[in-house]
Amino acid sequence: MLGLKLPTDPRWVNIVEKNIEDILTDHAWCEQKAASTAVSLIVSFPEYTDLIQEMIALVKEEISHFKMVHDKILENGWVLGRDRKDEYVMQIIQFFPKGGSRTTQLVHRLLYAALIEARSCERFRLLSEELEDKELAEFYRKLMVSEANHYTMFLGFARQYGDRKEVDQKWNDLLVFEAEVMKDLSKHQSIHG
Repeated sequence: MLGLKLPTDPRWVNIVEKNIEDILTDHAWCEQKAASTAVSLIVSFPEYTDLIQEMIALVKEEISHFKMVHDKILENGWVLGRDRKDEYVMQIIQFFPKGGSRTTQLVHRLLYAALIEARSCERFRLLSEELEDKELAEFYRKLMVSEANHYTMFLGFARQYGDRKEVDQKWNDLLVFEAEVMKDLSKHQSIHG
């Protein structure tokens, strides 16, 4: 369903289980960045009313997910750690050339967002199926559903605002690129890396 060209190595869950505190911190920051992305789209493209309406709802949802993850951190007696650079995202956002029309810029940002949500969804599914901590596994199952909805929403907007054939080609090219990026990742205690 997600179209990802390279699935996460299931052994990534073993890294997660040994580093739950780091994963939860990284996850919390991912949720905060997702909320920030939605705000940024509102600020950058205010003329797209239907997008703005969805982004307002998304900001609320993502910040509530941040709180849920932060609460998990607190339940374990930990504190939220510092944010770290997301190698995955830093590499992904280099794919499309800078510039172009406003519509092209919007489509590229929507495709990046769709891809990040798709990979998060895939990772959350893996966690929901493989984590030994069943309570945490259920937590990730619920979040997986949200990520899938976000992925389809962003991809849908990209297809709505851009030429469908061109957008689908860009999406496929981005998926191929992302598979290459993923070959060097899945070795760290982070949601995407």
